[in-house]
Amino acid sequence: MIAANNVQKGTSIILEGAACKVVDVEISKPGKHGHSKVRISAVGLVDDKKRIVVMPGHDNIEVPIIEKRTAQVLSVLGDKANVMDSETYETFDLKIPEEFKGQVVEGSSVLYWTILNEKIIKQVKGSD
Repeated sequence: MIAANNVQKGTSIILEGAACKVVDVEISKPGKHGHSKVRISAVGLVDDKKRIVVMPGHDNIEVPIIEKRTAQVLSVLGDKANVMDSETYETFDLKIPEEFKGQVVEGSSVLYWTILNEKIIKQVKGSD
C-alpha cells in the first residue's frame, strides 16, 4: 500500500482491479476543509488502457507485486508460445504480443512478467 500523495510518475499501482504504470500525478492544495486531492493518470501494464482517478491524498492505493522471470520458447502455434520457465521448469502457454510477432521463435528466450496472476511477454532475448 502507498498513500495517494506519495505516488510518483513511473510507479506501478492497482487501479480498477488492473495493474497500471503511473504517467502523471497532480496534487491540489489542501482546501478550506482540509484534505488535498490527487489526480492520477495511469496506463494498464497488460491492456494499455488509460485510467484517470481523483482521490483524497491520504487514501491508500494498492501496489502490485510484479515477478520478472525468463523462459525458453519450446514451440510457437499461431499467436501463442509454449514456454518453459528457466528456474522452475514449469511449462505453460503465453500470448505473443503484436510487437514481438516474428521474434518469438523456437529456442529463443523471453522475459515475462507475472502481474496479478496474468503472465505477459515483455522482452525477447533471442537464441541462446
